[in-house]
Amino acid sequence: MAGGTGERRRGRPVGTITRGTTNTNRLRRVDRWIAAQPALRRAPDPLVVDLGYGASGVTVFELERRLRRVRDDVRVLGLEIDPERVERASVQLQELRAGRTPFRADAHVSFGRGGFEVPTQHGTPAAIIRAFNVLRQYDESEVADAWTLLRSRLRPGGLLVEGTCDELGRVASWVGLNENEPVSFTVSVRLSGLEHPSVVAERLPKALIHRNVPGEPVHAYLAALDAAWMHSAPLSTYGPVQRWLATIERMLADGWPVTGGRTRWRLGEVSVPWTRVAPV
Repeated sequence: MAGGTGERRRGRPVGTITRGTTNTNRLRRVDRWIAAQPALRRAPDPLVVDLGYGASGVTVFELERRLRRVRDDVRVLGLEIDPERVERASVQLQELRAGRTPFRADAHVSFGRGGFEVPTQHGTPAAIIRAFNVLRQYDESEVADAWTLLRSRLRPGGLLVEGTCDELGRVASWVGLNENEPVSFTVSVRLSGLEHPSVVAERLPKALIHRNVPGEPVHAYLAALDAAWMHSAPLSTYGPVQRWLATIERMLADGWPVTGGRTRWRLGEVSVPWTRVAPV
């Protein structure tokens, strides 16, 4: 995703071009979380925006395929600041329409140029905006303005999902925000081979990544996760999923208001209210 996150000037998109790293299945963890959200399932007009999709349109195609399983009428708009990336994705879309890709030729997908101002056809507000691995390249001081601008492009009851993941999509975390404020923080990790949950520290959203220090709530939260994971080590005999479920039960017993339920937890997810990890 040039300079700052202020209001759009002279018709130019708001934001900075990102590195553009894109890998197949990189965003599967956040996609399946979005698919379960009421903001998508109950939206009268399920317009979803993939902001800053990168060098390839593949994550836009994957997002549409995953969300279409629960909302056949979903529409996904991929936005990028770099016009060359928009042109490249448009060529990929032509290949899709011709039936030469693994995706449905009738996928409800389109591409356009835009940044944090989130331009859509007829100015339609979005039900969901996914902004992944975008703010990671900004200063922490710019996050609040970016969130405010993005939230202003949501429909009532809409959802902004802003976060970060590693290159293979095995470690991810994100903040969920409604049109008014941040409401949740989610960690999602590949359980097989997991040494400790705090591996996500390197992939925290920009609002938190520099706050993982003693005295900050997110540091206490990750430390509690690690402690619960170690406490549940005897359950490793039954596999990493059972150990993770025991970890979450331990977190609940220790007073952490974990949400999501066992269906989500089995995927290596854990969510808490934003207020429990928000910077002090």
